[in-house]
Amino acid sequence: MTLSFISILALVVLALLVSAIRILREYERGVVFLLGRFYSIKGPGFIIIVPFIQQMVRVDLRTIVMDVPTQDVISRDNVSVKVNAVVYFRVIDPEKAIIQVEHFYDAISQLSQTTLRSVLGQHELDEMLAERDKLNIDIQTLLDSQTDAWGIKVANVEIKHVDIDESMIRAIAKQAEAERERRAKIIHAEGELQASEKLLAAAKVLAQQPQAIQLRYLQTLTDIAGDKSSTIVFPLPGNLLNLVTQLDKESSSNP
Repeated sequence: MTLSFISILALVVLALLVSAIRILREYERGVVFLLGRFYSIKGPGFIIIVPFIQQMVRVDLRTIVMDVPTQDVISRDNVSVKVNAVVYFRVIDPEKAIIQVEHFYDAISQLSQTTLRSVLGQHELDEMLAERDKLNIDIQTLLDSQTDAWGIKVANVEIKHVDIDESMIRAIAKQAEAERERRAKIIHAEGELQASEKLLAAAKVLAQQPQAIQLRYLQTLTDIAGDKSSTIVFPLPGNLLNLVTQLDKESSSNP
């Protein structure tokens, strides 16, 4: 009986020793409590926990990738869209992550969803589509400031998809087409304005230099002669027309 008692005692002691041994990986830390009060942060490596007196909670220090479920967001211009995102965060203070919040992963998930709806709801649809990088930074900054008290660092936030209705897609396509037509008309009008300014400047130069008009006249004849057209029209200079008119008046006055 004595031997059996000693065997049982040895087994109990062995079980206690085995339960007291903990091995933490390089990316893990152990938050140790002594009789319910915070005692220390241990790890990585081989550590010993006093059974029944000390308790340990493992904390992973690696970056965690959390997928934010699709959220229904109403933009500032009253457009309903579905948005989902991904959040990258990690624990930088294991003590706060365990003591200050219960189940920090779930807490960050809920906080990310509400923050995503809140930030995107302050912007119009065009901004959601064109300024995604800026919105990512705004959401990340807001999340990081709120999770700092939990000992958690939000490293990055990426908006993955912004889904809109088919009717809104068609409206956006029409808007883009109208914008392209507007730009084309503006460019055409600017070209007409520049051309008229150049023509006005050329007319002023020709008016100051009569010889330039003659040279332009000869150049025009050369261009017409080089054409393959069988009909050539010779424009009459203005001074020749004036001379003919003057001779006609003189002949009429002297019958």
